[in-house]
Amino acid sequence: MSSSEQKDVEEKGSLISGLLDKAKGFFAEKLANIPTPEATVDDVDFVRVTAQGADYHAKVSVKNPYPQAIPICQISYILKSDTRMIASGTIPDPGSLVANGSTVLDVPVKVPYSIAISLMKDMFLDWDIDYQLDIGLTIDLPVVGDITIPVSTQGEIKLPSFADIFNSKPSE
Repeated sequence: MSSSEQKDVEEKGSLISGLLDKAKGFFAEKLANIPTPEATVDDVDFVRVTAQGADYHAKVSVKNPYPQAIPICQISYILKSDTRMIASGTIPDPGSLVANGSTVLDVPVKVPYSIAISLMKDMFLDWDIDYQLDIGLTIDLPVVGDITIPVSTQGEIKLPSFADIFNSKPSE
């Protein structure tokens, strides 16, 4: 190959490389500006005592900015108290987000008795536990693919009183 042919090949390669870089920049900018659903934890409440432990439910509101329903692949959660994990789980295929609206998801959290007993130190002070709840909401956006929306909240969960234990509905 002569030096002029090699120079032409290098110029064409440089031109193609420049076009690819511009295309990457264009698509990266467009993807960065795509609206995504937003989620917040509205509430975490005690529900009942079962033979396995205490059941709590977290209410998560998710706003969908798209004109079509979006399937939820899974919801994963980790409940911590004083940096210790006290419960975790995954809810596979919990449904879809409504189009152009808000969907309230109920995330059941089960705290085993063995963990509740280990929390006695915090519990005896004020009959509640300080918690951090981390939720990952994995949705399937068309074209983009699966994305996980992280949601986190902190607060206090009231522990069941003796009256709650004896007046709870039977476990389902």
